[in-house]
Amino acid sequence: MRQRVTALNPVILRWARERSGLSLAAVAARFKKAPDTIADWESGAEAPTFRQLEQLAEHLYKRPLAIFFFPSPPDEEDPSNRFRTLPQSELEALDPDTRYAVREALAFQESIRELTGGSNAATALITRDIRPVPQEPVEELASRVRSYLGVSLEAQSSWRGSEDAFKQWRKSIETAGIFALKRSFKQRDVFGFCMYDDTFPIIIINNNASHSRQVFTVFHELAHLLYSISGITKQDMSYIDHLSGRSHEVEVLCNRFAGEFLVPSSSFPWADFRRTNLDDFVHSQAIHYNVSREVILRRLLDRRLVSQAIYLRKSDQWNLEYQRSRHGRAGGNYYATQAAYLGETFLRLAFTQYRLGKVSIEELASYLRIKARNVARIEDFVVRGE
Repeated sequence: MRQRVTALNPVILRWARERSGLSLAAVAARFKKAPDTIADWESGAEAPTFRQLEQLAEHLYKRPLAIFFFPSPPDEEDPSNRFRTLPQSELEALDPDTRYAVREALAFQESIRELTGGSNAATALITRDIRPVPQEPVEELASRVRSYLGVSLEAQSSWRGSEDAFKQWRKSIETAGIFALKRSFKQRDVFGFCMYDDTFPIIIINNNASHSRQVFTVFHELAHLLYSISGITKQDMSYIDHLSGRSHEVEVLCNRFAGEFLVPSSSFPWADFRRTNLDDFVHSQAIHYNVSREVILRRLLDRRLVSQAIYLRKSDQWNLEYQRSRHGRAGGNYYATQAAYLGETFLRLAFTQYRLGKVSIEELASYLRIKARNVARIEDFVVRGE
């Protein structure tokens, strides 16, 4: 008979499950057990085997095994509390993988703090230098940010497609002191989020979204950071209509800012809209501005030139088309993917500290979330500037 781990703290079993956003039924299904069995583990009436505890820790709750033997749960902030403008119903709907991504982001912020000695190495920090002014038109805020980043509309339209556009925008905001990291989200309707910090603001982008959608996410989250809050970009933002007060105002402004920044009203050919087919017009302007078709359609929606129903129908259609285009696509080079996820700024910071002898190879591997034996393969991409 397999021995049960009776020395663990059942209180922490429940704490870890709730922090992961998993129900008793969801955990029970993974083990092909009745929910009452998991409840018994959490009450101390029964105990899991060591193998079952390992599966809970590594695969479901994403926690170190040792934590389940602590006398009490660690004094850890609930990361979801950072998203003050997100309704409780939306917080509860966050997938366990998304919750884990938020914990990862906080860990990345601490890693950056350790690697830099607590001082952002960027020569300028946009979240300190640019603050939204009360009653300031969103057009003026977008113009100030574009001037700060030093990217003209001419440069934007000259980029070689949406993938190149994302790389250029990522470089520009990282030069302005914001770390932009990527990961693959299991929750496909979450395009990304940001975690505000006075010194190390960070944006996490869902790599499963199209590059043009990733671009919009960057600037939607940049707006959150300019307002000194953490936020999330979702496919369905209809919850904004149910917000009130300052939360509603900020979320509306973040949406408007991203659209206005990427497609300024002053340059948009409004008069041409009625002269051609809607799909053709949206497609041509998306190519011109190196943005998604959804951004162009949103600009038309903001001017009430198309209905909300058309916007939602087209948006869902385009997102489905993109997901179908990705189905069955090969995963590519693992090390290239990891390098792309971490980004040049973070990688150069980590490898510089390693080459200066300030961190060991084991510490470097921990920062990069890889095994020490794989460090050299990631460094190749840093050296080649890829």
